[in-house]
Amino acid sequence: MSAGDQIRAGLLSLARVAEASTALATDVDTVGEWYIAVLNGGGTLYFAGNGGSAADAQHLATEYMVRFRRARKPLRAVALTTDTSLLTAAANDLGFEQIFARQVEALCRAGDLLVLHSTSGASANLLAAARAAKAQGLPVVAFLGRDGGALKELVDIAIVIPSDETSRIQELHMALEHLIVEMVEERFAK
Repeated sequence: MSAGDQIRAGLLSLARVAEASTALATDVDTVGEWYIAVLNGGGTLYFAGNGGSAADAQHLATEYMVRFRRARKPLRAVALTTDTSLLTAAANDLGFEQIFARQVEALCRAGDLLVLHSTSGASANLLAAARAAKAQGLPVVAFLGRDGGALKELVDIAIVIPSDETSRIQELHMALEHLIVEMVEERFAK
């Protein structure tokens, strides 16, 4: 297969997953409305994930804090993936599975929302973060893939991309999150 054929095949694969994901539109709209309600109420969106999903968490927090397409006031959003001193200390002293839960316990308050990204839904540190949030009475949203894993059962809303391919799952997570950012920004730009 030529490089051009591989690219075409990859784009067609992405298009099929995107088309299948249109079934998630109502739940994605609900998540967007939750983001708006949290931000309108002075709450904070907290994002977390591992690996590429950690990079997505940083990317998303930045979209809210700085801007996406429109000039508007900054919106409260934090990526729990960015403080290397905190992450390494928590991993060393408490165990890697506690790196996000510890931050949830310290930072999250009533009116906030925890947003988790995972292609498998099986990461011990995200499961612990969801449990910590639920123990505080906080709502949790998860962007997942495959069958949603154990995380799907711990969250209030699970957006599960219908794919087993990590790259396609992550690509659709970001596409849906960007649609939500656009929706949120439209409300706050008025």
